[in-house]
Amino acid sequence: MQIYLDHSATTPTRTEAIAAMHRVITSEWGNPSSIHQWGERASTAIEQARFQVAALINANPDAIAFGSGGTEANNQAIMGVANRYDTPQHLIISSVEHSSISAPVQWLESRGWQVTRLPVDRAGRIDPHDLATAIRPNTVLVSIIYAQSEVGTIQPIAELAAICRQHQVCFHTDAVQAAGKIAIDVQKLGIDLLSLSSHKLYGPQGAGALYIRPGLELVPLLAGGGQEMGWRSGTQAVPQIAGFGVAAELASEELALEHYRLMGLRDRLFELLSDCPLLVPTGDLQHRLPHHLSFCLQIPRCHSQEPVTGKTIVRQLNLAGIGISSGAACASGKLTPSPILLAMRYSQTESVGGIRLTLGRSTTLADIEWTALVLKQILDRLTPKLVCV
Repeated sequence: MQIYLDHSATTPTRTEAIAAMHRVITSEWGNPSSIHQWGERASTAIEQARFQVAALINANPDAIAFGSGGTEANNQAIMGVANRYDTPQHLIISSVEHSSISAPVQWLESRGWQVTRLPVDRAGRIDPHDLATAIRPNTVLVSIIYAQSEVGTIQPIAELAAICRQHQVCFHTDAVQAAGKIAIDVQKLGIDLLSLSSHKLYGPQGAGALYIRPGLELVPLLAGGGQEMGWRSGTQAVPQIAGFGVAAELASEELALEHYRLMGLRDRLFELLSDCPLLVPTGDLQHRLPHHLSFCLQIPRCHSQEPVTGKTIVRQLNLAGIGISSGAACASGKLTPSPILLAMRYSQTESVGGIRLTLGRSTTLADIEWTALVLKQILDRLTPKLVCV
């Protein structure tokens, strides 16, 4: 039995998106910058996808710039604003950002930029009051993740964006994990910049987009032919973009029903695992992605035993044909605690014991019932003195 519960890492490309990609590869393969009919067919495929992706977040299609994925979109947002200034300014991020935000911000900081990293509570959520008090006269950008991939917590984006509008500060959000899972309206929220990724919503890997509010000045990362309305030079990956567009359109059509179906399965799995004292839920249980479960292992370590970590559980479940993930990173054989759990005030020991299960379109009730049973058996075997009921 094969059960994939790692949809926050990547989703399988849906057949409709593959069909669109095949159509482009076989009959719309021209260079979209060319003005002959072959180029026009490719250009039309891109523009159709632009409308499809824009509709997912209620944006103007002309405000969508396609790129290679969420990492590029996040870097374009951060550096595109920062490069407008000749001298270092101040920017604000949360302490639970994806590395594609925290890494470029750290680079800017090493070059004299002032950076405020907003704290989060034990559930991983920001207090909007902290943002309001952190803004300075020279604050030029606030970037707050929409929904945290490791613990599923959704931030109060509407309140945070409103604070930035009040202070006339540019607001960016990394919505890679949220798009296609919850309803997003950039115009109602007043968002200036928003990052998207195709392979998180059943489109192909290698495509993403940055929403750029009309009228916002942004310095491009890449110099060259001026594609994507000058925001992103380089010949577009037309097949991936076409697949992204189809996936975005279907995600929008299915969002309401799938949201509640996944939420029901998620809550049922939480319930099935609630009698296991070794698993403590992490993240905000109310403000949470509908498909997302995460836990921290609470397993006492005996002197004669190797520690049971999140990676241990991932490997054991993989042997049973079940795919999940862990937040801690392993480099050169040494386990590094999850920076997200550390920011949420978990201890070093607890922060290597995080696991994440993320459900998807193919997930069934039988899948989660079997997963709960197998996970309990694994924990019982690894910790025989602490038996799950």
